[in-house]
Amino acid sequence: MKYRIAAAARTITGRRKQNQDAYVLDPSRDVFVVLDGMGGQAGGEVASSMAAETIAQFYARISANPDATWPFAIDVQRPMFENQLDAAIRLANRRVFAGREGPLGAMGTTVASLALSGSLAVLAHLGDSRVYRLRGGELRQLTRDHSLYEQMLDAGIELPPLSEFIHANVITRALGPCADERPELTRVELAPGDRFLLCTDGLSGDLTPEQIAALLGVGSPQEAADALIDAAYAAGSRDNITAMVVEIGPVQ
Repeated sequence: MKYRIAAAARTITGRRKQNQDAYVLDPSRDVFVVLDGMGGQAGGEVASSMAAETIAQFYARISANPDATWPFAIDVQRPMFENQLDAAIRLANRRVFAGREGPLGAMGTTVASLALSGSLAVLAHLGDSRVYRLRGGELRQLTRDHSLYEQMLDAGIELPPLSEFIHANVITRALGPCADERPELTRVELAPGDRFLLCTDGLSGDLTPEQIAALLGVGSPQEAADALIDAAYAAGSRDNITAMVVEIGPVQ
C-alpha cells in the first residue's frame, strides 16, 4: 500500500539577521527534514546546511546505487527505510562533529525528520525541532524535546511555562556535539487525511497547540505552511521560522 503524498515547506529569516534553519524536502524518496543550527551566526548556518546536504546526498547515493556501501551496519530488527533515516542522520552528525574547529568549534544543529514507506512513517529527531500530526482535527505532538526543560520535568521538578523559563533555549541533544550521537526513532501508522508538521522552535515557541491545529488544516500544504509561518511571525517570534507540511492522501 502506498499513499499519495503532497508536501511543501517554507523558511524565513524573520527578525534575525541570518537564517540558520535548513530543510530537505524530497517527496520522490518520501524523506522530509527540518534543521535549526546553533553555535553562533556562522556555526549555526554551516551546521544546518552541512547536515541537510549530507542527508540529501546519502539518499541520492543509495537510490542511484542500491549496492552502495553504508557508513553503518543495519539493525535487522528495524525496517529498511528506518535504517536509512537513522544512517543518514548519524552520517550528518559525523560530518558536523568533524567540522567543529576554530570559529565553528561550537556548531551543531537540531533535526526533526520523517520518512514514509507504505502505511508506515518513522520519525527521527534530536533537539527541540518538532513533528506534529493532525488527524481528524486532533493535534498530537509526536516528538518530545531534548531540552533542559523537559529533562527537569521528567525529574519531577515544578517549572513555570516554557515561555517563562530562563533556560528555555538549552537543548541536551543535537547533531554535532558528540561523535556517536544517534537520533531518537519513533514509528507510527499512517492514515488517509493525516497532516504532519515539521517545524523549528521559531514556530512552535510562539503558537499554541490550538493555533497550530487550526492553521495546519487550512488549504493546501503550501497554504498551511505559509499560514503557520505568518502567524508565528505575527505572534512575535524572534527566531528563524521553518514549517514543512506533509499530507497523506488516498491510496494510489
